[in-house]
Amino acid sequence: MITSAEVHDSQVFHELLSDNTSKDVWADSAYYSEESEITLDAMGYRSHVHKKGKRGKALSKRDTEENRRKSRVRVRVEHVFGSMENEQGGMLVRTIGILRAAVKVGMMNLVYNMRRFVSLQSRLALGA
Repeated sequence: MITSAEVHDSQVFHELLSDNTSKDVWADSAYYSEESEITLDAMGYRSHVHKKGKRGKALSKRDTEENRRKSRVRVRVEHVFGSMENEQGGMLVRTIGILRAAVKVGMMNLVYNMRRFVSLQSRLALGA
């Protein structure tokens, strides 16, 4: 979902779920709140959202371990964003208008997928 810069990702969290085909929801701690946990449960989703500590109170050892387990799954998605940041000039979009920004992000996604396809094809050719 493409939004203007003043909109934080967590403000459109539930809108992002409209196209979700899985009952599992993985997200970082920016999306965690008691309200979002209740909403996810009411919508029939299994929450795998990272928990966050509160001011002056760190996460418990159990919550830290739980976040670590969740990170093992989330890292696969974060690699996509890391590739865009490090290999495609970053995620900063400087366009006039949401439509142009959406096209730019879409093109970055296309380039990532093409590069990933070539990488997987070369691995397959080496293993064959």
